[in-house]
Amino acid sequence: MLEDQTTAASSPTAWPAAYPQGYAVVDVETTGLARDDRIISAAVYRLDARGEVEDHWYTLVNPERDPGPVWIHGLTSDTLEGAPLFHDIADEFSSRLDGRVLVAHNAVFDWQMIAREYARAGRVAPVSQRLCTIVLSKELGLPLPNHKLESLAAHFGVVQQRAHHALDDARVLAEAFRPSLRAAAARSVRLPLHECRPLTEWTDRAVPRQSAGYGGYRTTSWRPTRKRPACPYPNPGRYEDGKPLKQGMRIAFSGDTSIERDLLEDRAIEAGLHVATSISRLTSLLVTNDPDSGTSKVVKARQFGTPVVDEAAFGQLLRDVEPASEG
Repeated sequence: MLEDQTTAASSPTAWPAAYPQGYAVVDVETTGLARDDRIISAAVYRLDARGEVEDHWYTLVNPERDPGPVWIHGLTSDTLEGAPLFHDIADEFSSRLDGRVLVAHNAVFDWQMIAREYARAGRVAPVSQRLCTIVLSKELGLPLPNHKLESLAAHFGVVQQRAHHALDDARVLAEAFRPSLRAAAARSVRLPLHECRPLTEWTDRAVPRQSAGYGGYRTTSWRPTRKRPACPYPNPGRYEDGKPLKQGMRIAFSGDTSIERDLLEDRAIEAGLHVATSISRLTSLLVTNDPDSGTSKVVKARQFGTPVVDEAAFGQLLRDVEPASEG
């Protein structure tokens, strides 16, 4: 169906010479979002230069710990008990990634989880570049209501069968990436490729899991208290949609983020922004992936009229922060 609907314009004969020669569309399910969480399943769809599927692969992975939010991914301790450890599947995983651009939906998260598993195994993943389909959809100006995989899939008529199952999520993403890639090629859009650097910091520190009703699991995170330098720039006011961030703006975060919160905050500080721990009338922007949640920061942001963006949009804004006004 999708192939029949693909126009000649979206499948050009003159393919951009600078485009990669192959892609590895990846999805991993994990025990959580922190730096000590582990991969529990992984899937890879290998695609050729024009996005056609060559083959696919899927495996469970024994995380050697609590499987985390079972009600999301459906993988219990019993299911994972006989699964291979990551170092047992590292060679096969490497053969699927080798020489290809890693493609994922919110690719920073998948890359960080994969890179940490390789580091624990004393290995380095054979990946030099990644492509995030959230960023690509923005580059293409796709009219999506949000940046969820299900929205990207619906836009291209791809049917999701088992959300949060690595193999089906990878399939859905591969099918949605193909028309995205062809649209980019037809318009000679430069693909948003980013360097994949091996991670040198990782931990196996066990985070206590506390019973919290549903499923007996509560997401926890451990972040050491760090004294941050004071922002040297005055607050220029609120962020305005369509305009760049400006040094000195007060940025607050709420809820889970795919990129570790410390890293996001460090990037903001390095760009000359003020990271605030609470919301006030002086807050320039709230970053949250769940604007409909009832957290105190989200509630206060609504009360004060504080602008809100998601993590992906904030990542884009960080690429071009306007210098503070002189004097």
